[in-house]
Amino acid sequence: MNFFDRLHDRIRTVDSVVSVGLDPDPSRIPDHLQEHDLPRWAFNRRIIDATHDHAAVFKPNAAFYEDPDGWAALEETIAYAHGKDVPVLVDAKRADIGNTTRQYAQLLETADAITVNPYMGRDSLQPFLANEEAGVFVLCRTSNPGGADIQDLELETGEPVYERVAALADLWNENDNVGLVVGATQPEELEELREQVPELPFLVPGIGAQGGDAEAAVEYGLADGVGLVNSSRGIIFAGEDDGEEFARASGQAAKRLKKRLNQYRE
Repeated sequence: MNFFDRLHDRIRTVDSVVSVGLDPDPSRIPDHLQEHDLPRWAFNRRIIDATHDHAAVFKPNAAFYEDPDGWAALEETIAYAHGKDVPVLVDAKRADIGNTTRQYAQLLETADAITVNPYMGRDSLQPFLANEEAGVFVLCRTSNPGGADIQDLELETGEPVYERVAALADLWNENDNVGLVVGATQPEELEELREQVPELPFLVPGIGAQGGDAEAAVEYGLADGVGLVNSSRGIIFAGEDDGEEFARASGQAAKRLKKRLNQYRE
């Protein structure tokens, strides 16, 4: 089974399209966990325990793990999530050429899916695309305000850059393992992209702290019921002021988001 088949089964099992972003900012980890050898792992383990019943995937962002202790914490996190039967999507936004991108693609030896940056073209993504069992989410229309600086630029054909990226990703989907990253803060663009690429699942960030449109995220983010809507800070730091009980609030936040999104699912 490839990633999207496994994701389909996971979504049905937990009745959820929630992606829980595991972004353990060291400055926000509760004090009682700071004495652990790997505070980020200790934090993630408690979040996973509290939220796995509501999570279609866990999505650690590589930026929070790029140091020796961080990589160790990430390895533990991935293994623990898999022990709960939850797939892991590493938000790494990788791409390069030659041996460099082949090294980046080794992340997929442990994780189930990854985000990639299409700026350098197909050859920079080939090692990811060639992995038939992994999911590859191509950055297309991001939720940050500055995304418009390049993504909205109009090409000679009259289409914006982000629409060309979507068209290319559709062509690259030879192994049925490609999806798009499309932010929830521009619902009209979500709708347009869904019409353009009806078969590609979307990973939709921007729900929660960024105030994205939950209804549009579900209506246009799913392809045949498969897709993901991500929340990171809104879930994992929901109990930031609750001391040792912080994870309970995270579980409640994930459950609320699942319920909120499910009202828009068919």
